[in-house]
Amino acid sequence: MSVRELIILGTAAQVPTRERNHNGYFLRWDAEGILFDPGEGTQRQMTFAEVPASAITHLALTHFHGDHCLGLPGVIQRLSLDKTSHPVHAYFPASGECFFNAMSHASMFQNVVQIESQPIREPGILFQNEAFTISTAKLDHRVDCWGYRIEEPESRSICMDQLQKYNLQGPKIGELKRLGQITLDDGQIIRVEDVSIRRPGQSFAFVMDTRPCENALMLAQNVDIFITEATYLDAETDQAHEYMHMTARQAAILAKESGAKKLILSHFSRRYSNVSEHLQQAREVFPNTFAAHDLDHFELPRRIRFS
Repeated sequence: MSVRELIILGTAAQVPTRERNHNGYFLRWDAEGILFDPGEGTQRQMTFAEVPASAITHLALTHFHGDHCLGLPGVIQRLSLDKTSHPVHAYFPASGECFFNAMSHASMFQNVVQIESQPIREPGILFQNEAFTISTAKLDHRVDCWGYRIEEPESRSICMDQLQKYNLQGPKIGELKRLGQITLDDGQIIRVEDVSIRRPGQSFAFVMDTRPCENALMLAQNVDIFITEATYLDAETDQAHEYMHMTARQAAILAKESGAKKLILSHFSRRYSNVSEHLQQAREVFPNTFAAHDLDHFELPRRIRFS
């Protein structure tokens, strides 16, 4: 069964609070699982969220500020403790490779998991299989910081009424799917496009710790779910610019301009005891906005078929 959802493990910027854990986000995509920015306490939050370490197939770090990576040692050691049998791909800024290596060996443990490190040096595709493509682009922060886009390839859904129209059945259907077209006994050529409708793939964008920038806009282009930072409110716009972060309203403007379908706000400053005002300011620009809370689940919407 297809299960595609974003699980929020933590939403706190800089330091955890009584209500919010450090950053941490797990994207479940059928048999794949991507853990983004595991801050301090991520391993425990995964237990609360019922996400086993063995579900992680990819680790994706935007940058090496502590609230986005201090949970990495525990997660890596847990992968070994649970004897995770599959390789885990790890993406992170190449300029911070020394930090990744240090945290991967932060204490003594029996290392049995295969971590396939892929330091990011340039934008583009990091990983691609039949399920999805993971790509990256550089953001506008005080240190090297990279955003991520997950995108499923477009596919086609066979229409039974069209198959009946051409009297196609049995092995002929399999042949058509495999070859893309077949020739009937009367010489007529039937293409797979003649008996199917287009099914666009699902997509997801992860953008943290940045000023508004063109690459953030590109990563979020037409995605089903766009999760991004909303560290500040309108009153702190100047401070957001100085520290190279965003306000909730700026995040909403990005969502609107990119054509994203759903916006999720996170990475809230500890100065805010609740985030209702973040939600209000963002929804004035982009109504389909949600403020993330620890252990929230967000399902990716079903795909719409186009003829």
